Amino acid sequence: MDKPYAPACDRNREPILAELRGRLAGARRVLEIGSGTGQHAVYFAAAMPWLTWQCTDRAEHVPGMRLWLEDAALPNTPPPQVLDVTSVSWPVEPGSGVRPFDAVFSANTLHIMSWTAVEAFFNGVGRLLAHVGHGQLMVYGPFNHAGQYTSDSNRDFDAWLRARDPLSGIRDAEAVDALAHGVDLALQADVPMPANNRLRVWTRNPAA
Repeated sequence: MDKPYAPACDRNREPILAELRGRLAGARRVLEIGSGTGQHAVYFAAAMPWLTWQCTDRAEHVPGMRLWLEDAALPNTPPPQVLDVTSVSWPVEPGSGVRPFDAVFSANTLHIMSWTAVEAFFNGVGRLLAHVGHGQLMVYGPFNHAGQYTSDSNRDFDAWLRARDPLSGIRDAEAVDALAHGVDLALQADVPMPANNRLRVWTRNPAA
């Protein structure tokens, strides 16, 4: 099979990397949820060789992702793992035999998932980072604020998403923050990104 290709990954990888590089300077193991093609993984792992970058996604995406990882042949990208966020337990959770992660990254996923899956995403991340003193979650993508679209293009994109799948759609930042708060993650940064996207960063709640 040919390697899958997502043009958006090439467009957004540099501005995302510019933010991740400093925020992950002290991290060692990153879990990427919804790695898709694997393009982000090989670009970020090559640029940040001190990190182990673990790709995951639903089973149907893993074969194409594996092609990108195998072609890059980087020493810090272990084989991808199948991960469905709605599973009762995740194969990368503490106690699974996998070393713990100190950071989680996900790009362009929350608006593809159902809201039930978004809730499961945060519950799972909460379990992963529960015993990490300075663990952080970083999510890239479009968000609404106070129930309002931040641009006409996001409004159009949301309409397209919902026409394709009524359970998907751009999420309200405040609702997502409430899910994060529920698993003891506090919003640390909300960074404007190109094309009306954001990079939202939550860290373990120091008051927890």
